[in-house]
Amino acid sequence: MTNSIARIESLGRVHFIGIGGVGMSAVARIMVSRGVPVSGTDIKDLPVMRDLSLAGARIAVGYDAGNLGNAQTVVAGSAIRADNPELVAAREAGLPVLHRSEALAATMAGHRVVTVAGTHGKSTTTSMVAVLLKEAGLDPSFAIGANVPALGVNAAHGGSDIFVAEADESDGSFLNYRPLIAVVTNVEADHLDHYGTPEAVFASFDAFAALLPAHGVLLACADDAGARSLAERTASTGTTRVLTYGTSPDADVQLHDGGPGDVSVVLGGDVHKLELQVPGRHNALNAAAAFAVAVELGVEPGAAAAALGHFTGASRRFELKGQGRGVRVYDDYAHHPTEVRAALSAARSVAAGNKVHVLFQPHLFSRTREFAQEFAAALNLADTALVLDIYPAREDPIPGVTSTLITDHLVKGRLVSADEAVDAVTAVASEGDVVLTVGAGDVTAYGPLIVAALDG
Repeated sequence: MTNSIARIESLGRVHFIGIGGVGMSAVARIMVSRGVPVSGTDIKDLPVMRDLSLAGARIAVGYDAGNLGNAQTVVAGSAIRADNPELVAAREAGLPVLHRSEALAATMAGHRVVTVAGTHGKSTTTSMVAVLLKEAGLDPSFAIGANVPALGVNAAHGGSDIFVAEADESDGSFLNYRPLIAVVTNVEADHLDHYGTPEAVFASFDAFAALLPAHGVLLACADDAGARSLAERTASTGTTRVLTYGTSPDADVQLHDGGPGDVSVVLGGDVHKLELQVPGRHNALNAAAAFAVAVELGVEPGAAAAALGHFTGASRRFELKGQGRGVRVYDDYAHHPTEVRAALSAARSVAAGNKVHVLFQPHLFSRTREFAQEFAAALNLADTALVLDIYPAREDPIPGVTSTLITDHLVKGRLVSADEAVDAVTAVASEGDVVLTVGAGDVTAYGPLIVAALDG
């Protein structure tokens, strides 16, 4: 990570290694929109790469040193290996190599920046803020770690001086941003493969809040113990303003969540009803945060509340994949016990008395080892919990760490193989039930297969 932030005009011709990733493509899309010469590659041809090509980027499939062309700056995705031929060639040529967050920070320079951080809920809250501001006529630039149906894309160059971005704490890269408004949805121990200890996670959020200028504001969730503690520590420094939101009686922006159709926020004694299209307490809290951001940026509170009704969800955040035989099938990116619990709580409210069945795929061996019992406790909220093998992502196997660390603690669940998963789910689902596929890996591919099997 760097201490200084480059300006976009200083980067010259920019080449993205791993341009098909949702975060990388977001930065590339904004740069192309701003007239930066962009090229990029990925190991396979993805739909977003065709979009970028049509927008003017030079795109190639497969990695080769020759793809660098006459690039002057290189951006490498977090999944790119050190021996990638393009990365090796860039370093040998002495080209500056930026982390995605550093490239994104360059696009933010000169803007009023809103960043959304937290262990969970970042993508949804960032999406809500962007949709709300767009509906309110402020036309922000935005970069989000998920596609947003209400926006059509995951990133865009807007006409105003406002920039809304998801700030990822997983590798500490959120410290590269310089926000005016920083939202923190929650702070919990996670990504211990990077941080090592929970204390290091909390310290990184302190450093993130410290990036705010004297005229900035920290918006923290009063309902989350970690975010509340962060708010208290930040307020004690006296260096920046701190506001809280949530159902807690002492929250500055107080949320009333009486369930679907009965959600409102109270600000300055005035009550503003929220017509939300997304279920669950976690989404009501996310909406309260988005409302608070908009008001800070000058949007009239009534208009801010009304604009939230246009938010229909973010990709892979309790996303409806279809239904068959009267069974609704949703997909969710949840990969931490708190997220799994929130997704199942939302599913329970949608099921309205019918059963909830979950197909869960653990993500990372290290996370499974750290949180196996907590995952099982969350999954036990379902009527049926079926668990796939661990999705390794960037990790090598850890001896003794398998999905059985979770399934051994399930009340109504078991381990299933990839081949039997669809049949196992459809065998237990009845009319009116809800099926939820959950995890950050390729479990998302099962949703359409389950819908098809139910229709069949």
